[in-house]
Amino acid sequence: MTDSSSRSEYIITRLDPHHDKQWFSCGSIRLDDYLKTRAGQDAKKNVSVTYVLTQFHSNKIIGYYTVASIGIDARELPDEIIKKLPKYPILPGILLARLAVEKNHHGLKIGGFLLADVLKRSLSISHQIGMTAVIVDAKDNKASRFYQHFGFIEFPENKAKLFLPMSTIKKLSFA
Repeated sequence: MTDSSSRSEYIITRLDPHHDKQWFSCGSIRLDDYLKTRAGQDAKKNVSVTYVLTQFHSNKIIGYYTVASIGIDARELPDEIIKKLPKYPILPGILLARLAVEKNHHGLKIGGFLLADVLKRSLSISHQIGMTAVIVDAKDNKASRFYQHFGFIEFPENKAKLFLPMSTIKKLSFA
């Protein structure tokens, strides 16, 4: 987002066939290809759901994220987190499988805007079904730092895997 544009100019909706995916390029072939070739199929098969950010009255995708459910192995969590949770071997969570911003929009805080939507949506879902945390597998150190900036915590045995407890998300202000 720039100073001259406001969040009200944007809308986040579920990916559908009218969205223009072909021009999207975030700088990662893997993330570009997923959006263009697999996101729709994964949604049809109920594997994951992709949400896209566009400007109002435009079908060009500026950014996107993909979410799915995940079972979290409780033994992988830090001890200080485990002691606050029920003693179940597998805990429910939401996987933020992908998050990408079109490269011409990098540096405009759109990634944070998308992440806030993920967290709001996750919080809403947690009121309907149990969810312990939002999980993400960072693709590199830069991505890991991005998530840590927003409070995500590294798994002790896998520094590329991070989580944000639902108890923390509940405390965030999304005004």
